[in-house]
Amino acid sequence: MFELLVFVLFVWLFVKAIGLTFRVTWGLAKVIAVILFALAVPALFVCLLVIGGAAILIPVALVAAAFGILKACT
Repeated sequence: MFELLVFVLFVWLFVKAIGLTFRVTWGLAKVIAVILFALAVPALFVCLLVIGGAAILIPVALVAAAFGILKACT
């Protein structure tokens, strides 16, 4: 009986650990996406106003990466 109780406890803890892993991963993905977006928007405005041309591709790629991370995690 004790072995069954211990087994159930370990299975329950394993399921809780998997759930925590998914929550941490989702939170980390949101943090990375916010950082990418925060870097990309000012860079996009600077490139639009000052540089133009091929340099615009860098902030556009950062915005796309941020949205890609958020879409992949949902």
